Amino acid sequence: MGDTENDNQTPETQPEETAGQTVEKTPEAAEVVAAPEGGEASVETGPTPEPEPVPLLAGAEKAYGTGRRKTSVARVYLRTGSGQLRVNGRALEEVFTSPAWREHARGPLVFTGVADQYDATITVSGGGGNGQAGAVRQRLARALAVANPALRPKLRQNGFLTRDPRMKERKKYGQKGARKRFQWTKR
Repeated sequence: MGDTENDNQTPETQPEETAGQTVEKTPEAAEVVAAPEGGEASVETGPTPEPEPVPLLAGAEKAYGTGRRKTSVARVYLRTGSGQLRVNGRALEEVFTSPAWREHARGPLVFTGVADQYDATITVSGGGGNGQAGAVRQRLARALAVANPALRPKLRQNGFLTRDPRMKERKKYGQKGARKRFQWTKR
């Protein structure tokens, strides 16, 4: 009275009888291949569809964020484009005169291979060239992780998303510097 095997199965997996042979239907595209007499029928499945690639900016027109290094603070607005990086209204090469600073700041874009796919408008303040380059590097990495979540594990694993906690230690009272003491003579 309805307690048979076929009644408990969903319509997608109910067996289908084809020319006296039972073949299960699956939700995927399947093709039944007729078997020679006395043999069993086989099911060939078509190619499974590949997942859609993640768009450059997943659901957002811009990606934004803040990065910090030493006393520098950087704000980055990332959008799809041709790879132009503007820092405080000027080209990246004008602001970061040292090639090492330029490489350091541009690191996340080069590492992920999307340097020519994004434009960035960057405002950076405080600190010196090295600290500002580090702040831009961290912020570019965070903006890339927002723009394309598929890049986040790769960026995290290689340390682009981690803030560098090293800062200048403050001078203490009663001492000449952060660690240095005033000279003391016993006699």
